[in-house]
Amino acid sequence: MNQILVASDFSACAGNAMEYALGLAKVLNLQVCVIHAIGVNEGVDNNIFNAIYIEDYHKNKREALTRWAGAYTNKEEYLNVPVLSTVDVGTVAIVISKYIESNPVELLVLGTMGSTGIAGLFGSNASTVLLKSKIPTLIVPLESKFIINPVITLATDFPSSLSAEDVIALNEIILAFKISRLNVVNVIEGPSWKINEAGENKLRTLINHAELDFKYINEESTTEGIMNFINSSNTDILCLVKHHHNLVYRFFNKSTVNQVVNRAIKAILVLHE
Repeated sequence: MNQILVASDFSACAGNAMEYALGLAKVLNLQVCVIHAIGVNEGVDNNIFNAIYIEDYHKNKREALTRWAGAYTNKEEYLNVPVLSTVDVGTVAIVISKYIESNPVELLVLGTMGSTGIAGLFGSNASTVLLKSKIPTLIVPLESKFIINPVITLATDFPSSLSAEDVIALNEIILAFKISRLNVVNVIEGPSWKINEAGENKLRTLINHAELDFKYINEESTTEGIMNFINSSNTDILCLVKHHHNLVYRFFNKSTVNQVVNRAIKAILVLHE
C-alpha cells in the first residue's frame, strides 16, 4: 500500500504534522509511516559499557515512537487509517532518503515552527532532504491545521515543468478533496508584462481536474507577492516548484523557498521539475 511518510523528533511540530498526515491519509486512502532518526552516537558516551547496551537504547526508541504515534492514531477519527512506525540510525536526511528508496512513499511530511522561526525538523539537517528529495514534500507549520475543504494555490514561474510523479500527486489531491478551482499565481517583477497564454495552456493540460484561476501579481519581491496572495486568498496549501538544474536549492531565486517557509503559517507542498 502506498504511503505518506512523516518524520518525527517527538516535538509539537512533528505531532502537528502527524495529525495533518493522518487527515490526508484518510482522504487519499493511503498508509502512514512515521519515522525517527537516531544519531550515530546517540545513547553512547564513548565507552565500551554503554556501547554494549546500545541495542536496548534503540529498542526503547522504537517503543517510544510507537507510543508517540499511538497518541494520535488512537483518536476515533483515525482508527481506520493504517499506520506503522520505523526507526533507523543516521542523520534525518539519510534515514528518510534510505526509507524512500525502498518503500512506496507518495508524500513526505515535515513539521516546522512556521512564523515563529525555522526550527524543528526543517531547521536541522532535514532541510537536506528537500535538497535531495524527488517526491512531493509537505511542510506543515505548527499553526497550520488539516481541513477537509482546503484552498490550494500553485505559485509558478511558467518555464518550470512539473515532474510526472508530482502532476499525478497534485491531481490526486485535487480529486480527493473535490477541488473545483485551483489558484495559479505568477509574481512578475517589473512594469512590463503580459499574460503567458502558452504557459497557461500547458498547465491546463497537466492539471485537468479543476478550473485554473490564473492571477498575475506585479511585485518587486517574489516572496512578498506570494505572501500577500496567501493572505488575501485564504490559501490553506501553497504549492511551490523546486528547480533541480542548479546546485543551489531555489525557487525563482535561491532564497525564496526558505523565506516563504520561514514566514508562512500555511502548509507548503514542494513539487519538482
